[in-house]
Amino acid sequence: MQINKAHIIKNLKEHILFLQRFKRPADNSIKVSLGSIDNSFPDHNFPVAATHEFLVDREENFSATSGFVSHIISELMKRNGICIWIKSSANVFPPALKLFGVDPDKIVFIHVKRQKEILWVMEEALRCDGLAAVVGEISEINFNESRRFKLAVEKSRVTGFVIRNKPRNVNITACVSRWRISSVSSESKNNLPGVGFPRWNIELLKIRNGKPGKWKMEYSNGKLIEFEKSEKSITEISEQKIA
Repeated sequence: MQINKAHIIKNLKEHILFLQRFKRPADNSIKVSLGSIDNSFPDHNFPVAATHEFLVDREENFSATSGFVSHIISELMKRNGICIWIKSSANVFPPALKLFGVDPDKIVFIHVKRQKEILWVMEEALRCDGLAAVVGEISEINFNESRRFKLAVEKSRVTGFVIRNKPRNVNITACVSRWRISSVSSESKNNLPGVGFPRWNIELLKIRNGKPGKWKMEYSNGKLIEFEKSEKSITEISEQKIA
């Protein structure tokens, strides 16, 4: 009886997600892993065939946001997927993308100056079902413009990322999620000289049908790990050995 109830609840949740136009990847083997953040998503899966919004307030946080987005698109670009990255300035260093598992030659960078042109190019790119992902850097976007992105990805099943650099108006959009990523000082391993792995404060400000939250994550060996928890567990193990 308990099994039947669990099965019914599972089917109802899947039906609700379907009615709300949440789509799973066509290939179930492609899964974006964000560690413990996955528990905040509907069905515990990062929403694909959707647009995601990232708010950036400072230049150093733009780098952190670009790194986080690059990790996500690296999973989407598996099996020779192509990404289009639309920008108005050369503020991304393509070779650095390899740190996050992205081959720079698999990304087409399009440079346009005007905000309206970025919106137009991004909408057209999101309509192309041959792409794995589309990233657009823009400051301002209104609800109607974001809704056109939403309608485009529902047909093409492409995943879109809107990076809003220093927006003047944080308005309501049709994006399925809203994030804020900020840098955290890294720590070298075993007291060796040099710079440690990237560390970020990750805030999921909103997620449709999910649970917003905050995490302190370290990007290491292609994975996101909550470094505060990992450090705590190491301390606990050491204390147990001493005891």
